[in-house]
Amino acid sequence: MRFCQTTAWRLYRCFLALLLAACALSPAAALEQDIVVAITGSSFAAKSAAIDRLIEALADDDAQARSLLLALAANEVPGARLNNQLRSRVSAAASVLALASADAGARARATEALLRTPPSAELAPLVETAIAAESDKAVGERLAMLSALMALNAQDAARRSAAIEHIAGAGDPQYRARLLPLLERRADGSWAEPDEALRAVAARGIERMDAAESRARLFGNVFAGISLGSVLLLAALGLAITYGLIGVINMAHGEFLMIGAYATFVVQNLFKQYLPGAFDWYPLAAVPAAFIVAALVGVVLERLVLRHLYGRPLETLLTTFGVSLLLMQSVRMLFGAQNVEVTNPAWMSGGLAIMPGLLLPWNRIAIIVFALAVVAAAWLVLNHTRLGLFVRAVTQNRGMAACAGVPTSRVDTQAFAFGAGIAGLGGCALSQIGNVGPDLGQAYIIDSFMVVVLGGVGQLAGTVVGAFGLGILSKFIEPFWGAVLAKIAVLLLIVLFIQKRPQGLFALKGRSVEA
Repeated sequence: MRFCQTTAWRLYRCFLALLLAACALSPAAALEQDIVVAITGSSFAAKSAAIDRLIEALADDDAQARSLLLALAANEVPGARLNNQLRSRVSAAASVLALASADAGARARATEALLRTPPSAELAPLVETAIAAESDKAVGERLAMLSALMALNAQDAARRSAAIEHIAGAGDPQYRARLLPLLERRADGSWAEPDEALRAVAARGIERMDAAESRARLFGNVFAGISLGSVLLLAALGLAITYGLIGVINMAHGEFLMIGAYATFVVQNLFKQYLPGAFDWYPLAAVPAAFIVAALVGVVLERLVLRHLYGRPLETLLTTFGVSLLLMQSVRMLFGAQNVEVTNPAWMSGGLAIMPGLLLPWNRIAIIVFALAVVAAAWLVLNHTRLGLFVRAVTQNRGMAACAGVPTSRVDTQAFAFGAGIAGLGGCALSQIGNVGPDLGQAYIIDSFMVVVLGGVGQLAGTVVGAFGLGILSKFIEPFWGAVLAKIAVLLLIVLFIQKRPQGLFALKGRSVEA
């Protein structure tokens, strides 16, 4: 037994000696051992120098250096303590290694991470190799931008000039700060960049970036205005029909938006529970549900309340205000006082980047298209159906329409239900861009009346022009005065406009009006 233990101990010592000899004969292993010793030590200078050596070994395609770096990035080296500065360098180097991944998504994520924190110049050969091997055009363009950012610190003036031209040519405002240091002066008055030609190239590049940023801001304001206008259009379209037809100042109109939004919330939950595989298509079921539920509530409101108050505007105003409070409290009792969340389907997530610094969200684009589709449907109903003919007849001359056999009472109910249903569609759309709560409609009722009064009572075209006009005007004023003062300014402009043209942008044609 003692002989076996002695023999085993001798064999172990021989194996250990052979292993140490192999390590001593391998420069790469010795390098790795030195780096590990330095990184696990307490000297910052030694750690920084070790990481420099590790990055240089990466540039030489050292497999052991690659393994050690990935282990450092994953916190798998015992005893290694790196501060944020050193860890960012290690993470950047690991991201450069990820550029060789077979997964295009991993390469794209690594590229975006490197663009936020460009790596040191020693890794430039690896980046150039990745650019040459990249098959995805979008990733290749981002890698080219990364190469240009890294070249800003190159010694070759021609290379730096080409890098500045590339960065400026992209027109992306987020890289403007990379060029500004080239135009700064030191405390003694000397230029931070002594090369005058490079300063001139950087100045021209910054001017191009500023121009691109101004264009992006202009298009962004226009899109934001159109987006707001589409929301106002959906909110005001039904009000324009009911207010123009029966002249009721319906302060509960905003609650039809709320009802449509909560109907969308219920449909979403039903899809989550019973049809999870088809969840992305729940808006197709939510649209008719929101219209039907809001229209039914509109029928009940018109039949039980509003029918008895026609021709009495003050009583109608107070009554509908009370109805709005009743509807809000009913929703609080059914769904709770807290806001509920309506999740966007996958095809509404993300956005469309049409230029640097300008991203158009898909949900906003979908709402704009949806609003135009609702307007087209309303126009078809009002101009190419029997109901639309009756609505236009009653709106222009109620007495004459009744004498001609038009059932004005039934037309009032149907038109009010139609307008309420359109408001429900607006609530369905609003649920995709914000939280849904009992007070949802209160934020849009005043704006809806402003749109109707500005466009002209009972005029579909006036409602469209008024909604988009108010939306775009508000978004151009907000950057200067803020949202609150912008709304006040818009209200004052509408008051001044109505003083000059009381009938609105589009006057209603009819004998009762002309008389």
